[in-house]
Amino acid sequence: MLTTVVFDADETLLDLRPAVTGGLVAVLDEMRRRTPAATEVTLAELESDWDAVFGDLSAAPVIEIRRAALARSLARAGLDDHLDEIAALFFARRFALTRPFPDVSAALATLRSRYRLGFATNGNSRTERCGLTGEFAFEVYAHENGLPKKPAPEFYGAVVAAAGVPAGQIVYVGDSWEHDVVAPRRAGLRSVWLNRRGLPRPHGGFAPDAEVSSLAELPAALAALPAEAPAGLPA
Repeated sequence: MLTTVVFDADETLLDLRPAVTGGLVAVLDEMRRRTPAATEVTLAELESDWDAVFGDLSAAPVIEIRRAALARSLARAGLDDHLDEIAALFFARRFALTRPFPDVSAALATLRSRYRLGFATNGNSRTERCGLTGEFAFEVYAHENGLPKKPAPEFYGAVVAAAGVPAGQIVYVGDSWEHDVVAPRRAGLRSVWLNRRGLPRPHGGFAPDAEVSSLAELPAALAALPAEAPAGLPA
């Protein structure tokens, strides 16, 4: 019996890309205000700095990865000594612009009448800073109290502990195939892949229990799931 629905945050509930872009635009404007050397720096270069540092820091807290990316960006214009204030500017703008997707509010309201709802993320997006205050019965954040990030099994163990029900009664909903489909299934949870962009399914691993293109489809998809969780099956 399904009793609990747990959501990933960024790109599932929260439209992160415009917020990050807006934060980087604010950073670039400030860099150019501070030094003529920044006039040659482009937004595309600032965006690429995340990818340049992510590989070595993928297991680190997201705030540390972003600071490392910003440090790389500031070095392009000789502004290395201004990381703390520029990072504060970025995060203030990023959170000011972070909002739920249009399909979120109605879906959560419908689901709350049938299930207990949870929020579990690797990222910086806390509910109280992103327009989701009071929407969830529990929240789980990677790196709080040493909790490793998805796809570590310990992350999903923390989700199960916070839910207070067996793993088979929980469905995890998210946009990442590896983090929100494969890893939860390995941990004994059920999963729904939110495929907003219509991507093809990767080969191998575990299939999701359901796939939706919008959270508006989620209540019906969950209602159609069998009462008992099936054994893990190859995709």
